[in-house]
Amino acid sequence: MVEAIVTRNLTKKFKDLVAVDHVNIDVKKGEIFGLLGPNGAGKTTLIRMLCTLLAPTEGTAKVAGYDIIKEDGKVREHIGLVSEKMIMYDRLTAVENLKLFGKLYNIPKDTLEKRTHKLLKLVHMEKWAKSQIGTYSTGMKQRINIIRALLSVPDVLFMDEPTLGLDPQSTTEIREFIKRINIENETSIILTTHMMVEADMLCDRVGIIDRGKIVALDTPRSLKRIIGGEDVASVDIEIPNLTNEMLEALRNQPTIVSVVRENETHLLIRAKGEDAFDDIIDTIRARNGKIAFVKSLEPSLEDVFLHITGREMRAEVSSKVKSFQGGGRHGPPALSRRVR
Repeated sequence: MVEAIVTRNLTKKFKDLVAVDHVNIDVKKGEIFGLLGPNGAGKTTLIRMLCTLLAPTEGTAKVAGYDIIKEDGKVREHIGLVSEKMIMYDRLTAVENLKLFGKLYNIPKDTLEKRTHKLLKLVHMEKWAKSQIGTYSTGMKQRINIIRALLSVPDVLFMDEPTLGLDPQSTTEIREFIKRINIENETSIILTTHMMVEADMLCDRVGIIDRGKIVALDTPRSLKRIIGGEDVASVDIEIPNLTNEMLEALRNQPTIVSVVRENETHLLIRAKGEDAFDDIIDTIRARNGKIAFVKSLEPSLEDVFLHITGREMRAEVSSKVKSFQGGGRHGPPALSRRVR
């Protein structure tokens, strides 16, 4: 079986900055692979290299079985890209936009019409097919942006923050579309997102990138075990009369791993051992604490993410570096001439 993506020591340097540092990943055909990381971690640079928009400094990569340097044209024939920036023309209708991009892909007229109708139906946009894109809400535009990338029936679909800025209803629908695309078309999907719930919900496996390196890669369930062993508990607790003395006493308990104060009355506590929960409650009550709410929590991908990458604020990549990223060896991607 040809892997959807294989990278070996893939590296990108911008002068003294190593944006992507010897990355090795294997993405299986037909899986949804999540790529998570703080701002400036190297996610976008990695995606741009895999889409042949940026030449690597070192290393190799294959996408859909084709080398990103030696066979860059073939790579572009087999991929679709849903970028954070929507690629559409506001003065054209949805149908006109899809026809335009379909012609650029050299898709025959009859095939294009059938495919356009099918894709509009997939995202429930038939009713607004002949309305100008400029009249759409952000969620409606993103639906068209997604199916635009599906016109060529790509083997590998890159999706960069596909639900960013959308309302909850649109977010839910886009996630459902992603699952359907993956299942019905057996499309391999590379998803970048800052929403840990989204990655947990959609992804078969997740890679966490930090400072250009892949620092963790596994299924969401296995990643959670990093901080969620059988004897580790996470507790969400509300104490209306929380005091600094109470907080210090909790932090000094040997069974308590960490205490995070969310606000004046709300704590998130991680503790270890069979008696951990009892120790938390006893410590609070011994200091006349009133417990308004307490809930035992399962570890989340967000917990894993913070555990691995840390809580400190990360600086954005400088504008100078971003300007380097804008001009790769290949320039704008050539559109596929393949008819599928």
